[in-house]
Formats: sequence, C-alpha cells, structure tokens
Amino acid sequence: MRLPFTKMNGAGNDFVMVDNRRQQFSLTQEQIARACDRHYGIGADGLLAVEFTQDGTSLRMRYYNSDGGEAEMCGNGARCFARFAATLSLFPVSSLSFETMAGTIHAELFPDGSVELQMSEPHSYRPLQATFYGGSSRQIASINTGVPHAVAFIEDYEDLSDLAVPEEGCDIRYHERFAPNGTNANFVFEEKPGTIAIRTYERGVEAETLACGTGVVASALIYHLRSGAPSPISVRVRGGDTLTVRFSASTATPPSFAPVFLRGPADIVFTAEIDL
Repeated sequence: MRLPFTKMNGAGNDFVMVDNRRQQFSLTQEQIARACDRHYGIGADGLLAVEFTQDGTSLRMRYYNSDGGEAEMCGNGARCFARFAATLSLFPVSSLSFETMAGTIHAELFPDGSVELQMSEPHSYRPLQATFYGGSSRQIASINTGVPHAVAFIEDYEDLSDLAVPEEGCDIRYHERFAPNGTNANFVFEEKPGTIAIRTYERGVEAETLACGTGVVASALIYHLRSGAPSPISVRVRGGDTLTVRFSASTATPPSFAPVFLRGPADIVFTAEIDL
C-alpha cells in the first residue's frame, strides 16, 4: 500500500496526517505502528486520519498512538488535525468543528500558525493523594481532559530536569490506582505564578514526548486548583514551546472548568508517500 501523508508537529509532538475522507485506506495496527516507527518508518508520536462521520455531515478525527492503538483524544494532534483539515478545504477556513471519541472539538486558526481548541469538558477529577510506586511516593492528582492524566508536582526545577520520566512515568501509568486502562503521567514545576513547566509520559507512546496537549490542560487545571492561579495559565513543554490554557473556574464540587481552551503551534513539516 502506498500511503500519501503529511508530517506535522504541535510543540514537538509529531504526527502522521492522512486524508481518509473517501475511506480508501484501512490501516492495521501493525501498519500504523510501522509508519510511526522512528527507525523503519516516518517517525511520529501518533497518526491522525481525517474522515467523515457516519452520516457524512461532519469531519471526524481518528487518532492512533504510535503503538497503533486508537485513543480518544490528543490536544496537540487535534490542533494539527484542524490545520491539516483546513488545507483540504476548497476555500479559506479560519474555524472548524470536528468529532472525536472524547466529543466535539471547535478550533480557531490564527495567521501566526497557532490554533486554539475548545476542549471537551474535563471530568473525573481526583484530588492530590499520596501514591506509592517503585520505592517512591508522590502526591498525585488526576483528571480526564479527553484522556486520563495523573499530575505530580516537583518542587525544584533541577529535580524536574533530572527526573527519570520514562521510569517514573511508566510506574504511574501502570499503577493500580489507575487500573485497568492506565493513565498518562505529568510532572509539573511552577516557574513563576501563572507559569508552569511540565514533562509528560504518554500512554500508548510508552515514552516521554516533547509535548502533550491534553496533559498541558490537565496540568494547568490541577495547578489552578492547587495554587489558585487564575486563567490563563502558560505551560512550557519539554520541546521548549509555551502553550496557553484558558478556562472558566468555579467553586463547584466537583470543580467545573468549561469552557476550556488550548492554544499553541501546529506546524506542517513535509508531505510525501510511504509504502506500507
């Protein structure tokens, strides 16, 4: 199979983008994993396909992690999806909506190349709780921002820089507290009031990534609950980019944040074909 694709990245989180509106491609999990392989394929954290919903009236985003497994949502991927889908239109597009497994996403495209998403409503918040794993213990909170995320706070920036994210992230990802489906794991440091730095271990990629959009949102919201920092919150990711999270906080129990917005880059790298 010869697969046309576009390579994109959102803050260093990179993706293979496929136009599958005519349903001409039916990729297996193995083919997706091969396409994402950094040695034998294109190299990416995931693959996104542009499709139509079953009734043919709306766009649908299909997202697959680099292991070939389908996931509900990816914030950086959704920004790339919006920009890629806009390039497929016959007329200029500055906004669009599309369906995901986590709900309907609305996107605004800006002239500087950035994209802002209105995210699905976060849910399943669980406050900070001592969690023991691998001989360590951290206070960890969790929330679902389209996919599940655990968030731990690091008190020293050097500790964040030196953190063994692949090892600790994997321990948290498979911790019994988050069974049976597991979780993504984020480690957060407050650089200054209203600005945090994060590192993220992604479930499905099974490694640290340079950025994770849903992890950025989860970390910002839990940071707000912990510190009281108001919206918007700036989040610096491992790849060096800074993303912005806006939300409407309430004092409800459980907390409510909707609407939640994520803004950041969505860059086209190149277009090519691959034999799978």
